[in-house]
Amino acid sequence: MTVEPGVPTAAAPTGARLGAHHNGAGTSFALFSSLADEVELCLFDAAGRETRVNLDQGEGYLWGRYLAGIGPGQAYGYRVHGPWDPAAGARCNPAKLLLDPYARAITGAVRWDPAVFGHVPDDPDRLEPTDSAPFVPRSVVVADRFDWSGDRRPGRAMADSIFYEVHVKGFTKLHPSVPPELRGTYAGLAHPAAIEHFIRLGVTAVELLPVHQFVHDAALSSRGLRNYWGYQSIGYFAPHGEYSSAGDGGQQVNEFREMVQALHAAGLEVILDVVFNHTAEGDERGPTLCFRGIDNPAYYRLADDQSRYVDDTGCGNTVNLHRPQALRLVMDALRYWVQEMHVDGFRFDLAASLGRAERDFDRFSSFLEAAGQDPVLAEVKLIAEPWDVGWGGFELGQFPAGWSEWNGRYRDTVRDYWRAQEGTLPDLATRLGGSRDLFGHGGRRPTASVNILTVHDGFTLADLVSYDAKHNEANGDGNRDGSDDNRSWNCGVEGPTDDPAVLALRARQRRNFLATLMLSEGPPLLLAGDEFARTQNGNNNAYCQDNEVSWLDWDLAARHSDLIDFTAGLCRLRERHRVLRRRQFFRGAPAPHTTRDDLDWYRPDGLQMTDADWAVPYARAVAMALSGATGDDEGPLDDPFLILFNAWWEPLEFTVPASLRSLHWQVEVDTADPSGARATIDPALPVTLAGRSLLALRSPPRR
Repeated sequence: MTVEPGVPTAAAPTGARLGAHHNGAGTSFALFSSLADEVELCLFDAAGRETRVNLDQGEGYLWGRYLAGIGPGQAYGYRVHGPWDPAAGARCNPAKLLLDPYARAITGAVRWDPAVFGHVPDDPDRLEPTDSAPFVPRSVVVADRFDWSGDRRPGRAMADSIFYEVHVKGFTKLHPSVPPELRGTYAGLAHPAAIEHFIRLGVTAVELLPVHQFVHDAALSSRGLRNYWGYQSIGYFAPHGEYSSAGDGGQQVNEFREMVQALHAAGLEVILDVVFNHTAEGDERGPTLCFRGIDNPAYYRLADDQSRYVDDTGCGNTVNLHRPQALRLVMDALRYWVQEMHVDGFRFDLAASLGRAERDFDRFSSFLEAAGQDPVLAEVKLIAEPWDVGWGGFELGQFPAGWSEWNGRYRDTVRDYWRAQEGTLPDLATRLGGSRDLFGHGGRRPTASVNILTVHDGFTLADLVSYDAKHNEANGDGNRDGSDDNRSWNCGVEGPTDDPAVLALRARQRRNFLATLMLSEGPPLLLAGDEFARTQNGNNNAYCQDNEVSWLDWDLAARHSDLIDFTAGLCRLRERHRVLRRRQFFRGAPAPHTTRDDLDWYRPDGLQMTDADWAVPYARAVAMALSGATGDDEGPLDDPFLILFNAWWEPLEFTVPASLRSLHWQVEVDTADPSGARATIDPALPVTLAGRSLLALRSPPRR
């Protein structure tokens, strides 16, 4: 391929937008590199023939050029000529074709040949000279135009949200009502059959596991496995091409947009799980695909020995958001996904690393400050996974106002409570009330706590009550991978069983977990498939299982339709009652114009809990009384609730507190008998709870 003689070209103007941008007549290309001595734009035709065009250097280390006649669908990459000096952090190697960090689409995949590495195999500090172009993906020019007319963001308040964590491919790959050609794609997730399930459940937002273009690791490929979860990003602006039914030559961009439109039309928000903490290039022994070859020190945190990387992520490298270009990249990407792709928020993987200074987490770090003042990001949800693997990496409760966080303390406490661990009752009460100890400072509210029980990383809900230990042999790592701290209980038998008593207990435990989650203050997150007892056969780290282990088995949905209905009923109950989704923490005192405390705790005998009662280590039962105060002093009261918890393995009698006996109590949730056979209770008589069960009572207004 050659650029036609006489085709007008021009240097990209100072301050040009980074990336490739088509204006209808041609395309401007712009790349940042403070290390480059020369940058070549490499254009590829349909046969893979390469034409190189030198870019002009502008102010601020910008390299660019405008090429007339180049339009959407054009495949391209860069070669950066500059120093190879690993001791100084420089790893430029013009033999390596590099992706555009701002590419809106990426076509192709990495083929694991020694040429994709910038260094020779046995020495990460010695340059490898083989051309990598035949083995690496290309960036693609795309058209920025899309008809968003009629699209309306649902604009759901954080307090009113119910998140549903879902994998784009896994959700529909086996769905019998989705056409085969759409299964496992963005279009499949937008299909009416998929949306019908979201609506049936009553969730408000789909939280998508990573959809940025990612890489299938060499180590996994060598074992016949794949990077299923997608936490190896290489293109922060590009929707992952394998999830497109229309092709990866740029078509994936509009297919993703059409998916967002369809979900919005159904009233569902779209949250992206984003991986800005590290990239797929790994440590100094990893491939050279993009950032490393363009400007290694501008993007990565380097160790004191600059030939090596700081690894706070467990993935080989850490993106350095204290460097202006890396920070600009991330902020530009976030704004792009909001403004051009219309997503409604982000869940940040290993977000503690994004707030690190030289070593420690800093809630006033460059990224957190930039995100906090950005007017575009102020309109969307920001959710942190508040930990990483670096020093002091558990930062739960430390993010600034405006952020919500995955509450791992909630997960651990509720799991411990329902497996009847001693000493969990005081912490359970704190978690049910919105985790004020963690978030009741700095202007934060219960909405800061995104309550989780199961997520992609760990056991599914069905496995949580079926396995005491992980069973990850299929991952090919000798069952050494994955957490050993599962806080699970198999209900007496490890794995599958046909014992009816064990099966009944497991079903009740699943309902206990779901009910606790939906009756707690703070927005809940459901893992897709938990509502119909999806299993991974005890695998708690299925990151590499791109197969039936991870894909949702829709036969289970038919067999467990009662659990789907139970879960949907909980979502509807939460939606109807503002007292279950308060904007303010409980005061433990009467709200204005009321006489009862907004929250009270009672022993099973109906007496109010004392400090001595909370200190009893073997206590496993408690009653939670909500007066109906919603935290909105000017708004109307909601209905009172009385929620009874019994983690004992034997039935237990509860006495309705004397001050609440004059109310009419209707059964809303009974995890021991979800059929609804017990519709009301007589508050003058003892209320019997089955072993390991929960009963939620509501007092509706008298008519």
